[in-house]
Amino acid sequence: MPAVDHLVLACPDLDAGIDAVARLVGVRASAGGSHPGGGTRNALLSLGPSAYLEIIGPDRDAPAPDRPRLFGIDALRAPRLAAWAAKATDLDALSAQAARRGVRLGAVASGSRRRPDGILLAWRYTSPAAVLGDGLVPFFIDWGPTPHPARTAPSGATLVGLRAEHPEPARIRKMLAVLNLALTVASGPEPALIATLEGPAGRVELR
Repeated sequence: MPAVDHLVLACPDLDAGIDAVARLVGVRASAGGSHPGGGTRNALLSLGPSAYLEIIGPDRDAPAPDRPRLFGIDALRAPRLAAWAAKATDLDALSAQAARRGVRLGAVASGSRRRPDGILLAWRYTSPAAVLGDGLVPFFIDWGPTPHPARTAPSGATLVGLRAEHPEPARIRKMLAVLNLALTVASGPEPALIATLEGPAGRVELR
């Protein structure tokens, strides 16, 4: 899965989400950090040398943000694979090229968070606040010189497949083609990302 940087599992409760993934996969994610101003914090699980699972939920120790939390977290009742991020470098050029072909990515911005060990991680990304294709079209991220989170997250699980379902699959495929991304999108009753993971608990699906 060369294009996948990370998968986003959004949860109404972060600790419960970590427990659910540990039961399903057989590996427990470790604390990542909080997102200042966003009202969220995360935990990470490596899915290979350059891909990881981000489990994200409300940060109960931070003030409530003045806008809805990303990935529809405020409306969730159960964990959901809500989005994925693809690797990219020149985000400004990528965004401009996509816009010329009818796909408007989120604004290019910078983000950061501090790991529990004090190391500051910083990245540039197209804002995931712009939800494209009901979350099946990714946002893009460039870690620059920052160490990739997959290197330090708990290992033992591997991403072996990612696919999607949507009531209008042709529309989603067209958007992905503009971005030169290969993701199988089948017809389904509702939008869904489905990741196939291999870990101590065997081969499992996360959606």
